[in-house]
Amino acid sequence: MAVPDVLFQDVTAGSHTARIEARLLTRYQTGPDPDGHETLVLGGDVAFDAGADIYATAELTAKGAWPRTAASALAPYGNEIFLRRGIDLGGVGGTIWSELGYFRITEPTGEGDGVIRVGLEDRMAGLIDARFLTPRVIAKGRTIGNVARDLVEAVYPLAEVVFDDAAEFATLKRDVIVEKDRYQFLADLAASLGKVMFWDGTGRLQFRTPAPATAPRWRIGAGPGGILIRAEQRLSRQGVYNAVVARGEGAGEETAALGIAIDDNPASPTYFSGRFGQVPKFYSSPLLADDAGARAAAATMLANQLGVPYTANLTAVCNPAVRPWDPVLVTTKDGDRERHVLTKVTVPLTVDSALTANTSEQTHVTVRTYTP
Repeated sequence: MAVPDVLFQDVTAGSHTARIEARLLTRYQTGPDPDGHETLVLGGDVAFDAGADIYATAELTAKGAWPRTAASALAPYGNEIFLRRGIDLGGVGGTIWSELGYFRITEPTGEGDGVIRVGLEDRMAGLIDARFLTPRVIAKGRTIGNVARDLVEAVYPLAEVVFDDAAEFATLKRDVIVEKDRYQFLADLAASLGKVMFWDGTGRLQFRTPAPATAPRWRIGAGPGGILIRAEQRLSRQGVYNAVVARGEGAGEETAALGIAIDDNPASPTYFSGRFGQVPKFYSSPLLADDAGARAAAATMLANQLGVPYTANLTAVCNPAVRPWDPVLVTTKDGDRERHVLTKVTVPLTVDSALTANTSEQTHVTVRTYTP
């Protein structure tokens, strides 16, 4: 059962006791409470990054024996570690948990003293590794959801793939040839729908449209009752764009689809016709079969972009449930209130360490499709 955001929000802001748990798993599982061998956590952190291919990576320091054989529990040959961090409410309240994810063991290191440092990657690493041995044709007429599940289940037969709307029932409008990169095709599939793709904390692959910053999910504030420890503000043009040009890759004599979207709000700092300048991002995909689909993809990608010039690096009391793409309301020490979108979050695996996060301020962008 999902824990209400307001409960994590309120408990984190007050005095509380943190709990951290790692479980070694020897078989594929999903869900918030898998069966596994609990391992004593000595330190580490989990880093979430909205801009990375692998959404979540972790460094775990734990008690454990050095993996001397391929069958050893911490050997990097298939076992996973499930991580979660929670808040002990005491008494009948029990512990509320935030699942940090299912991670494959990538690189254990140690000094023979019974302490192991383990590098971990979420399940996306398996999809990235599993490239096709020969080119594959994905036939038109198949539904998006069916194609995605087929490609994922070939690597993880028990995987759960979740779409947040009816986009999974749309059909491919042309045959698509995938040379070898399974992950890149799935990422392209998500992008063509204006969605992000990531493995969530319960081990499910999500295709999700990011929430707008107009409805903040979390409050991160300074002063009494707040959790903000420090906020470093920064202005940068790097990675910022104010237009998207989306093209479909036509086959044979087919005319390539074209869609263009621009930031058309004169009050926006990234107004396409303003002093910021014209900075387009180009995107192409064989999944865009007509101009209408290309325009819709361009508009959605621009509306969902996480880049406007003003960003902040935050240090805060750890709320283990915050994630990249979450909209937040940041209140700084001088009282300014700003709507931001989280881009990176690092959750510590020690009770006395703070959460760190990077954000981008979400200003109002009026997206207009454009016909040259």
